[in-house]
Amino acid sequence: MKNDKMKQQYRINEQIRVREVRIVGEEGSTVVPTRDALNMAREQGVDLVEISPNANPPVCRLIDYSKFLYQQKKRQKEMKAKQVKVEVKEIRFGPQTDEHDYQFKLKHAKEFLEEGNKVRAYVFFRGRSILFKEQGEVLLLRFANDLEEVGKVESMPSLEGKKMFLYLTPKKAGEKKKSQQARDRERLRVGDGSGVAAEAESRESKKTQVAEAKEVKEEMPSNGGLFANAKISADALKKLTESED
Repeated sequence: MKNDKMKQQYRINEQIRVREVRIVGEEGSTVVPTRDALNMAREQGVDLVEISPNANPPVCRLIDYSKFLYQQKKRQKEMKAKQVKVEVKEIRFGPQTDEHDYQFKLKHAKEFLEEGNKVRAYVFFRGRSILFKEQGEVLLLRFANDLEEVGKVESMPSLEGKKMFLYLTPKKAGEKKKSQQARDRERLRVGDGSGVAAEAESRESKKTQVAEAKEVKEEMPSNGGLFANAKISADALKKLTESED
């Protein structure tokens, strides 16, 4: 079926009914009457194949038609292999996900992003666990922060029914190579002295926010799950994400 469709794309020999054609080959191109081009094809034991019908005059090649179709099919296969197929990979959490499970899913998400795929992470709230949606928000914000080297946030956590979603897209190669320190230096070069001071103050504030978030997480009781006291750390991580934007 595929070969039949490909054959219908090209006119050959007597199917080419124009006054003149342009013959292209290794030695260049030349415009000749179609009748002369057909005679040249017969003498060489090949076909006259029209490869560009919309050109003026139409462009043709002197080549065995079966060989030509094989080359076209091979070229299409190579182009298809080079195309990067982007998939959306899902990562599912519960509001009380433990640290081991979190790290396991974080590892897989990093692999997905490095392969060029998007990641849709979500927290599923079963039954009355919807009351602890702040825990899910903290979890997703931490997830995004832990993946900042390989992915960027496409949309912030949002609640849809019983699921809270976070979308991440892979960073381009150039984005990965630029460190946070380099980005800070670039921002410090812009503006006058007061601007530099403000930027430095902003960095110090960000460090404080990160430290506060870590302290809250370390002080969480083990029986309260991974994300107890969620609202405090959620606010800290939100500020961190906003400052990065």
